[in-house]
Amino acid sequence: MSHPIPEPEWHLSDPNELLLSYLDYYRSVIVRKLDGLPDAELRSSRLPSGWTPLELLQHLVFMERRWLRWGFTGEQVPEPHGDRDSEGRFQVGAAATVADLVAALHDGGRRTRAIVAGAALADRAAAGARWAAGDDRPTLGWTLLHVLQEYARHAGQLDVVREIADGLTGE
Repeated sequence: MSHPIPEPEWHLSDPNELLLSYLDYYRSVIVRKLDGLPDAELRSSRLPSGWTPLELLQHLVFMERRWLRWGFTGEQVPEPHGDRDSEGRFQVGAAATVADLVAALHDGGRRTRAIVAGAALADRAAAGARWAAGDDRPTLGWTLLHVLQEYARHAGQLDVVREIADGLTGE
């Protein structure tokens, strides 16, 4: 069983590093929640809504890419909503593996750090792929907080799913 990286230090005050460190922390929590689940558990749902842990993992990969690369930098990315079917429900292909998606999750984290290194929290998202020139585009700070709350919320959902699946509790 993997262990999440520790929560950021209490004395950390640089807003960029605080946000990035919490994103790293929650990515590690997500990975820990999935670690050790058999493929059948990863691909089945224990909830009335029907989403599976593997679908949720893929959603997080796409969500971060959608907000940071497609949204903030204005980069053209293939299938920005590829984590959802035509009805808006999470989806994942039969060939997807937890290892590949975890690697993509960590790659997204590295890309987010690179984006933040080249921008200020007050910078507005670029006009381009997601936002038109006249749109009221979000700041990098808002975007990072939005992505962070997505991770935190979905980590909590995975807490419940994992406890139901095999009794594992905690971070």
